[in-house]
Order: sequence, then C-alpha cells, then structure tokens
Amino acid sequence: MRFIYQARLERTASDEIVVSFRDLPECLTSGRTRAEAIAAAQDALGEAVAGRIDDGEPIPAPTSARSGEYPVTLPADMAAKTAFVMAFRNSGLSRSALAKRLGMDGKMVRRMLDPRHGTAPGRIDKALHALGSELVIEIRECSPLLGRS
Repeated sequence: MRFIYQARLERTASDEIVVSFRDLPECLTSGRTRAEAIAAAQDALGEAVAGRIDDGEPIPAPTSARSGEYPVTLPADMAAKTAFVMAFRNSGLSRSALAKRLGMDGKMVRRMLDPRHGTAPGRIDKALHALGSELVIEIRECSPLLGRS
C-alpha cells in the first residue's frame, strides 16, 4: 500500500489556501502560499492518521486522484507505523501473541503500536515480516513545492 493521499487546495476570500482530504474528511489545514499549504497538509495528514490509530478507527486506503487534486505523501515514519498497525489489526493476533511471536516484551509491542512513539524502521520491518508483510521504501522525485532545505 502506498500512503499517498489526494488533497484539494482551495483559495479562500481571505487569500488563504485551505487543504482538505477526501479520504480523511477530518483532516483540514491551510497556508498562505501553496508551498506552505502543502507542507502543512503533510503534517496534518500524519496527525489525522495518528488520531485514527489512537481511536481504533480504520485507516482508509488512498483513492485515485481526481481533477484538481494534489498528491500528499504520509510522512515516512508514520507510513511505516501505519502499515504495521494495519497488518497487526488484520492479523487477529493479540498484543501478547504478537510479542511472543516477536520474542519481545509486551510493553515494546504496545510502544510499537503507538503512532507517536518513535520505532526504528528495522524493528517495524521485522514485525511486519512476522505478520506476513514487508516494508518497502521507494525514493522518487518530489514536487518543487515540497523541496526540503
């Protein structure tokens, strides 16, 4: 699964750009410039997904782009964490059963499932393998609007 969600950017009368996501209607943000709005959109997207994980709500698969939408990628650390949470939810395992399968403490599994707890990508990859999935990292050119300094 690729965590690239489509955003709609709309300029308001006050010359602000409001960003919304069709797949995550609770996710709204804005910026004064297009670049600022897109950067805020990526942060807001991460928070919206983290909120769904916290609340035990489903994480929707990104839908195809429609006219006028702009692709926004879930931050890499949150994408890896989300993939792990989704695989865990689909496994039907309990946290203690997963901990046993991974040979680790149940507290560590709880932290791994916490969207705001930093978990090393290698640890997430190992856990995904135990659940029958794997983490694949793709590098691609980004829009000039999202260039990092």
